[in-house]
Amino acid sequence: MPDLPRLRLSAQQQAAPSEVEQQLISLSSSVGIATVSEADVSDALVLEIVADTLQLMDLTVANSTGVSVDFLSGQSQYRRQHGGGSKEPIAKAVGIKASQSITVLDATPGLGRDAFVLAALGAHVIMIERSPVAYLLLADGLRRLARQEPELAKQFVLYHANSCDYMHQLAPASVDAVYLDPMFPHRKKSALVKKEMRLFQVMLGADEDADLLLPAALHAAAKRVVVKRPNSAPLLAEQKPSMAISSKKHRFDVYIKNV
Repeated sequence: MPDLPRLRLSAQQQAAPSEVEQQLISLSSSVGIATVSEADVSDALVLEIVADTLQLMDLTVANSTGVSVDFLSGQSQYRRQHGGGSKEPIAKAVGIKASQSITVLDATPGLGRDAFVLAALGAHVIMIERSPVAYLLLADGLRRLARQEPELAKQFVLYHANSCDYMHQLAPASVDAVYLDPMFPHRKKSALVKKEMRLFQVMLGADEDADLLLPAALHAAAKRVVVKRPNSAPLLAEQKPSMAISSKKHRFDVYIKNV
């Protein structure tokens, strides 16, 4: 795992942090994130608390806006309202139906965008994140979501753990479905994707153990495992799925468990 960025604090945040700032400072410390004074920092990447929101900032880029988890963003809400509901490819792949509540373990949540879609469609989502930085960003996003939409926030559970280890330690068939979206280079990147992918690479390092996720997921899932891949990407662990559901930029390889 790469070196962790530090949490950069202003003089005010160090001397008299607000309740939210103190919570974020304590949570950061619990996963090994050190604090540093705003005046002393020379790091390329830092965490900052801006307007009660935790952000990962790239100080090598002028006027950088930072990366945060925002389940209340216009983009998230638009997809929630206009994304197609249970007809969305991700919903079909995971097996979400309007009349059924299922539990999905997201073993690679990243910034939580797909987890949010699954929860908005009615699934209970367990997010397992091994990166301390991604875990903190997700935890902060859930904290802010809980203030605005507490019932939706209750559909999420977040743990800081290695996903492979976590899934192997579960009893077989403990969750309905497991969702995997291992990091894979995209050929065509928007400016936003470029920024997020670069920062994720710094946060997570090379995703060299992605193939190990599939057997662990097949152990934990009762009904199916879904692997999101760019359309051009090879099969995960070179294992052929039961079926594949394609969208414009991605495909969802679905591994159905024999019941």
